Order: sequence, then structure tokens, then C-alpha cells
Amino acid sequence: MTIHFGYDKKQVIQALRYHFISKKEIRIMIILVNVFAILSLVLYALHKITPVAFLINSFLWLLLMISLWFILPGVVYRRAETFRHEFTMYFSDVDFTLEHTKGKRSWPYTALHSHRESPHFFHLYFDERSFLLVPKSAFADSDEVSKFRNLLMDKIRRK
Repeated sequence: MTIHFGYDKKQVIQALRYHFISKKEIRIMIILVNVFAILSLVLYALHKITPVAFLINSFLWLLLMISLWFILPGVVYRRAETFRHEFTMYFSDVDFTLEHTKGKRSWPYTALHSHRESPHFFHLYFDERSFLLVPKSAFADSDEVSKFRNLLMDKIRRK
């Protein structure tokens, strides 16, 4: 199977959000911050904390959510030159190859730690931090997407 693709900025930003939110430590942090925000709202309603303390907590909550949703994915997108290039990928039964005008690189499927799927991409993880985004729009139709999904499930252990 062979695909050709470039990246769409909006879709990549969404995929990066999905990547960050899927991390256990970030999910735990969001849950704890939201519990703290709800607790501060309840304490404010019961007149146990001052309006200034409630506003500071609300500001910190808003700052964290803006950072996770907008700033972090935007910074990663701007720093990664990869998202501004065109690629060709070849998938065989034993390995996959990523080709660019400056060269190409092949990996066996065993090099992949895991994979995930988001609305517009397949995320191929080499480890917890490094991954490759394969756009679903690069496939000719939904049958090819399904074939690729099955290939990943057969070749890569999912975590």
C-alpha cells in the first residue's frame, strides 16, 4: 500500500491536542485541577473563601486550559518542520517506509511501541514521546483506511 500526503494545520493541531490529552499524567492533572476549581466554587458559594481567592483560582484554571488546548499544540506545530513537507509512505507486511525529497527511512513494525487513532490521523508511536502522524485523508477511500487499521492491529501491539 502506498500513500502520498502533506499535513493540514488545523487537523495537526487537533491531533496534537488528542496526543496531549491521551497522556495519563495530563488527564490526571486536568481532573485534579477541575476538582480543585469545583471545590473553590463550592467554598466561595458557602462564603468560606474570598472573591479574590476564587478569581485567582479561576484565572489559573483558565490559564491551564488555554495552555493545554491552544498554546502547547501551537508551539509543537511551529517547532516541527515535518508538518510543512510532503511525504510518501509505503506499507508492506514486514515494514513501512517514509519518503521525502531529502531521503527515506524504513522501520520494521516492531520498532513501533503502539498506535492510536484520532478523527483525522493514525498516531504511530515509537515511544511515549516520539510519534508519526499518518493522515486518513491520504487513503483513497474508507476501505483503504480499514485495511490500514487492520494492518496496524495485526502488526503492532496496542497499549
